[in-house]
Amino acid sequence: MRVITFGEIMLRLAPQGYSRFVQAVSYGATYGGGEANVAVSLAGFGADAAFVTKLPKHEIGQAAVNKLREFGVDTSLIVRGGERVGIYFLEKGASQRPSKVIYDRAHSAVACAAEVDFDWDKIFSGSAWFHFTGITPALSDSAAAICLSACKAAKSKGLTVSCDLNYRASLWPREKAGKVMSALMEYVDICIANEEDASDVFGIKASGSDVTSGKISHDGYKEVAAALIKKFGFTKTAITLRESFSADDNNWGAMLCAAKQGNAGNDFYFSKKYAVHIVDRVGGGDSFGAGLIYASLQGMGEQEGLEFAAAASCLKHTIEGDFNFVSADEVKKLAAGNASGRVQR
Repeated sequence: MRVITFGEIMLRLAPQGYSRFVQAVSYGATYGGGEANVAVSLAGFGADAAFVTKLPKHEIGQAAVNKLREFGVDTSLIVRGGERVGIYFLEKGASQRPSKVIYDRAHSAVACAAEVDFDWDKIFSGSAWFHFTGITPALSDSAAAICLSACKAAKSKGLTVSCDLNYRASLWPREKAGKVMSALMEYVDICIANEEDASDVFGIKASGSDVTSGKISHDGYKEVAAALIKKFGFTKTAITLRESFSADDNNWGAMLCAAKQGNAGNDFYFSKKYAVHIVDRVGGGDSFGAGLIYASLQGMGEQEGLEFAAAASCLKHTIEGDFNFVSADEVKKLAAGNASGRVQR
């Protein structure tokens, strides 16, 4: 079944190794962005995934298209036009020094796109799923309007709609995020968030948790997930749970809350917890979202699907760049307990 993702793909520029921006004499260039990362992950699992955006007709825009094609993503629905590709600079953290991201994405092609650029009836033809993140409507008022049009069209055609809240304080204030995202949530079936998003966007906080110190309360996040379902009527809410001890070492897991029919309450599921030594954490949440979508399309049960998504995201933390270059078989092996890291021959 076909999955459509919509958002921005950016040029990622990062100093070599662990150099700081002020030390950098060269930058490695790759591509990435929330919904593009999801599409690449899904294609890697063998799913039919298409990415929708607007990109300039010049060579940098074409390079982004080529990179998506390289990994099996359908780029035939990408609109061409506009002046620039958004850029983000990444300084990789180490030990107690956190990673840092600087955006240079104002007036990018997709941020300046108009609703008439996208024919959602055509885009959603033959598709089963639509995914976007809270980053895309934060790009501009026009991008938010496009997201709303896409959600309405997706629901009218019976697609499942998923959204990763992905709040970015550098893109918009909490008050505006809450207002815009609340309108979009009316059309969302499955909401994905991290341990901070629900608080930042909707003011729904987990009791007994402190993300700064890495303290996570399972009961607190059960309350958050249930509150989101009650507020917006989601069928499922998934929350990634990161216990951060340093920039290099985290515990990683996730929970899923599934609404029962007829307001009969909710069922809660927790994945196993992974101790991760991080190579690159960017795209970790996107790889989780892709895993959850793939598991649902494959008909996996709630616990099995959550374990698949958490394992996929665990593996992403070991891979340089935004994209998660793993197969469904590799994810299933980790989810089944093969976590020793022994050489495979």
